[in-house]
Amino acid sequence: MSIIENKQLDPKLVENVDIDIQPTKKRILGPTSYTASFMGGCVSIGTFSTGAALIGVLTVPQAIIAMAIGCLVIAIALALIGECGHEYGIPFVVQLRSSFGNTGVKIPGILRGLPAIVWFGFQSWVGAGAINSCFKILFGFDNLPVVFALFTILQVVLAINGFEGIKWLENISCIFILVILVYMLFIVKTKFAAELDNAFAGIEGTWGLPFWAATTSFLGIYATMIINASDYARNATADIKIPKATSLYTMAILPVTVFMGLIGFLVSTATGNSDPVVVFSETMGSKSLTVVTLLFIAFAQVSTNVLNNIVPPSYILMESFKVNWKLATVIVGVLSIVVMPWKLVTADSAGGLDGFIHFYSAFLGPIFAVMVIDYYVLRKRKLDINMFYDLKGDFKGINWAGVIAIIIGAIVAYIFLSVSWYASLIPAGLSYYLLMKYLPAAEPFRKGTIFEK
Repeated sequence: MSIIENKQLDPKLVENVDIDIQPTKKRILGPTSYTASFMGGCVSIGTFSTGAALIGVLTVPQAIIAMAIGCLVIAIALALIGECGHEYGIPFVVQLRSSFGNTGVKIPGILRGLPAIVWFGFQSWVGAGAINSCFKILFGFDNLPVVFALFTILQVVLAINGFEGIKWLENISCIFILVILVYMLFIVKTKFAAELDNAFAGIEGTWGLPFWAATTSFLGIYATMIINASDYARNATADIKIPKATSLYTMAILPVTVFMGLIGFLVSTATGNSDPVVVFSETMGSKSLTVVTLLFIAFAQVSTNVLNNIVPPSYILMESFKVNWKLATVIVGVLSIVVMPWKLVTADSAGGLDGFIHFYSAFLGPIFAVMVIDYYVLRKRKLDINMFYDLKGDFKGINWAGVIAIIIGAIVAYIFLSVSWYASLIPAGLSYYLLMKYLPAAEPFRKGTIFEK
């Protein structure tokens, strides 16, 4: 049978729906701004730590290739998931309704939101540490808890302005970020040349499972961002289709991730410390250069947190608890403190973060697979937008096909935890396809798919 496409939304279906959850009418991010937003949004302190986790496992060329492969997979995955939001203007939490149901979206929503909140808290604590170090150098002021609280409030206030605020923040930050990253890499190579030569002298590296586990680690940093790609893509101008989007994502994510991962890898190898704030505070040799570098680390956390770690859980709170955008961002800020990020920033945080990434990737890979099968295979990219906003329609309740597929994919992922994201894709995607075809409880969700009778 033919699959019907309808982009015209019945206004009655969204009379009591927050404007931010409705299909967007304003596309504010052109190719340059869109690239800049992801370039700024990908400067994650977690990338330093993930690079540090490769010590003794890979050579420098192997580490660079592993980072590059991870980034290319990310770019393709972002383009695939984001196409729905770009085409229909709907956010992640609405896109999920066809594969998980109006009630069931809370399950993938929580699985996406919790890692974002943890990352928000972790990166805010590191950024606040950088600012506190600057205050200590310049003014003798030293009170990290106060700086952390104020820094968290600043990011929430910036996020309240929505994508208008995010656009100017990322546009300003991207050039500054690239220049400082090149400089930081130069400092590492010159300051620790002898230590690095000695450290890498006996490392043979591998192209086996540890190599692919490394690609999973770098991919996993952005696994959260992948599944809510529609939240970003729906703000992009009409010309940013899948091929162009893939190119823009690659141009934004690849250089930043490779630079940051390599810096973390080299710094930790040379010094034994994976905390860039401590390393660059102690090794710059110039007060002004130290301050500039530390401010970059702090600024980078703002650009990343606002785009990647505040927006997605805020949308989830809006969808699940019917709160407005401002209140949702405030709640996310509070929760980022509740997770006690100071417990995460420890001497062995690199290993802990790597395990954390593989853990949540085991769930996010299956969600990605379900979304791809639902949109591209079952619905052939043709949606009746009214079905997604009709809370009493066919998508009401829980689509158990999507939920069971996540569980199956996650089980397989945990068997192969080091490559969890990759391992989960086929089991989750195939399970979802078969469950949508044969599971009686999935009958209402077959409307608009190739299985509709």
